[in-house]
Amino acid sequence: MSTKAEKHGRELYDALRDRRTLPPLIERDPTLTVDDAYAISLQFLSLRRKDGEKVVGKKIGVTSKAVQDMLGVHQPDFGFLTDWMYVEGDISVEDKGLIAPRAEAEIAFILKDSLNGPGITAEQVVAATQSIAPCFEIVDSRITDWKIGIVDTVSDNASCGVYVLGKERLDPRGLDLPNLHVAVTKNGAPLSEGYGHAVQGDPAQAVAWLANTLGAYGVTLDAGDVILSGSLVPLAPAVAGDVFEMTLSDGQAQLGTCVARFV
Repeated sequence: MSTKAEKHGRELYDALRDRRTLPPLIERDPTLTVDDAYAISLQFLSLRRKDGEKVVGKKIGVTSKAVQDMLGVHQPDFGFLTDWMYVEGDISVEDKGLIAPRAEAEIAFILKDSLNGPGITAEQVVAATQSIAPCFEIVDSRITDWKIGIVDTVSDNASCGVYVLGKERLDPRGLDLPNLHVAVTKNGAPLSEGYGHAVQGDPAQAVAWLANTLGAYGVTLDAGDVILSGSLVPLAPAVAGDVFEMTLSDGQAQLGTCVARFV
């Protein structure tokens, strides 16, 4: 583990625990690469694991043009999900240490078989998937004012805060994943809508990208993992009192819903 990784990983961990932000890493050290950022993220994760957190999945982010344009980051990022990030019921902004949370409507993949990249295809992702579920990922940044580039967001565990899964579990086989539609409301008012093809043309293709990218670092997507495939809609800022609801449909029928309620 490099000194850089130890230093910046500890900084991000302390910022998470203290609910505060840091100046962008890349501004303070312009030599940092995406490989350095991944090493920083592993150090950040290792400190969380020492607190007892367990890895339960992985995520890809910044996959859609809407999100890339919004953040000014023009390639996907990747990170890990832990059991502490999973929320059932209300999301306590304070208990989860959220600083500047934003809600993203996504499709989560729950794997029954592992995927070991590189060379994984979207078809192999579907074959390895037990079910998909409507999902809200609540992204959050330990970097001040969301001033992130790809190095900052990868270092910061892909700007992941917490996530919520809807109750429905859907078999992806037979579903037209690129044309699944999501509609999002905020506090009862229509907010945004999007389609599965917003993420790399197909959410399963986004998961394949993740398997192949992490595979290059020797990391597999494991049986039982929850995989977040990226936001289908622009990110929406959230504060305590906000309620977001997403409805996933196939054009004919509603397939599932998910609620993110901030308290």
